[in-house]
Amino acid sequence: MPDTRLLYLGNGRSFQSVAKLDERFEGWGLKLDRYWAYGGEFPDSLEGYDGIFLSGSPHGAYEDIDFITREHDLITDAADKGIPILGICFGSQILASALCGRDQVFRRDHCEIGYKDLPVTRAAKDDPIAADLDENVHMFVWHNDEVRGDHPDMTILAYSDICPNHIWRYRDRPFWGIQGHPEITAAQAPVWFEQNRSRMEADGADIDVLKATADPALQAKTMLTRFVDFIVQG
Repeated sequence: MPDTRLLYLGNGRSFQSVAKLDERFEGWGLKLDRYWAYGGEFPDSLEGYDGIFLSGSPHGAYEDIDFITREHDLITDAADKGIPILGICFGSQILASALCGRDQVFRRDHCEIGYKDLPVTRAAKDDPIAADLDENVHMFVWHNDEVRGDHPDMTILAYSDICPNHIWRYRDRPFWGIQGHPEITAAQAPVWFEQNRSRMEADGADIDVLKATADPALQAKTMLTRFVDFIVQG
């Protein structure tokens, strides 16, 4: 059986975050091709890829920056080819921007940050990656930018009290966005919170409370493993 190949695009200032999700994807049996998109690295071709992952970033999907423009083009090319895509945080935002229009992502007037129970919609029950979610899914969220929830080509899978679009799918195609951070483990969370203390506090968080309530978010992580299963099964 041939290897299942995942294109992993790193959009952060450093390629690997504290979550080390690229290593977990490998642990789940995928063969990874890593490209640091933030630093201008992109594959010459999408030939042979079974899936694509888009990471978070300090930038906005609406910014006029070379790597963001190139990533928009890569996403539209991948969508035309039908290659499954999963984006987290900025990855969700740039996916929405590429598939549904640049006006789909906007700057909120205040940050949404903290652990939240996100209500799950009925559409999730039949969704390939969200089917294991209960009535609510618990995970950490942190975002100043937001994907609008009113586009006709979007199926909303989960939302919050102040954000109508936290998890979504494009039409009935294999392209998903997750605004929150299911990738962060309970052990990694306090490290991540401390690394970003000044930024998170500026966004309204109490870091000591976050560290004391760090959660494994196991149910949210089923979306990651179901995405892996989806691309492995082809």
